[in-house]
Amino acid sequence: MKHLLVALLAALAVGIAASTVSAHGTVGIAAKPPHRIISLSPTATETLFAIGAGKQVIAVDDQSNYPKSAPKTSLSGFTPNVEAVVAYHPDLVVISYSPKDFAGALAKAHVPVLLQEPANTFKDAYAQMLQLGRATGHLAEATALVKRMTTRIAALVRSAPRKALSVYNELTPDYYSATSASIIGDVFRMFGLRNIADAAPGAGSTGAVQLSAEYIVSASPDLIVLADTRCCGQSRAKVAARPGWSTITAVRRGAIAVIDDDIASRWGPRLVNFVNAVASALRTTAK
Repeated sequence: MKHLLVALLAALAVGIAASTVSAHGTVGIAAKPPHRIISLSPTATETLFAIGAGKQVIAVDDQSNYPKSAPKTSLSGFTPNVEAVVAYHPDLVVISYSPKDFAGALAKAHVPVLLQEPANTFKDAYAQMLQLGRATGHLAEATALVKRMTTRIAALVRSAPRKALSVYNELTPDYYSATSASIIGDVFRMFGLRNIADAAPGAGSTGAVQLSAEYIVSASPDLIVLADTRCCGQSRAKVAARPGWSTITAVRRGAIAVIDDDIASRWGPRLVNFVNAVASALRTTAK
């Protein structure tokens, strides 16, 4: 549970053939696609399986729970252990964080590593999918995935009413919220939504900021997006029951979108699910 919340906030705070990139930016061209891949990034795990590279994956971290067929282990992407990873004899390790220069340590152990930091825009997310496709020998599949996603997302955005609406995104019950400097913010931007977190004290250019209940009630957003339902038991009913929240426009209209916590903290193929949930909620506001 604690790791999930850390992942949510950490992910928001901020044409090469078969290549791997170290933390220091050096690029090594692989003679052939890797066949012993370790993913310590839940997002990368989802992408690897979505592009057909799942059979090349021998181990994933303890937070990679999708798809269910992924070979989940006790390896950690938050507090990674070099020796534990090297013991699997991988020919590629994909990570999204490099605490204590973990990527550099892997490079010193002669283990190819690909660092894909949390994406803040769809453009960045798509670029990472294509990069994984190149690195694993599945560029055609990755290209097809990006095309499917862009086509579906464009259709979902068109399906939603275009109004000057405001939105509040809840990452945790103590009111941490994603700003526009995050991929969640990029989703809202597609729909022309005004993110109330952007004007909050301390927001700046960071991906997340902690709001107050008073600030949220005063802003009275037209749409609420909950991303803390599985981790923290939040629900539409619990939001409506919060003191003073019954006056919020989104609560009065029932415009509360419920997003799976994992989808809200990752920037992979299931971004389509996120966009779909927002589009559905916006259609509710038009009724």
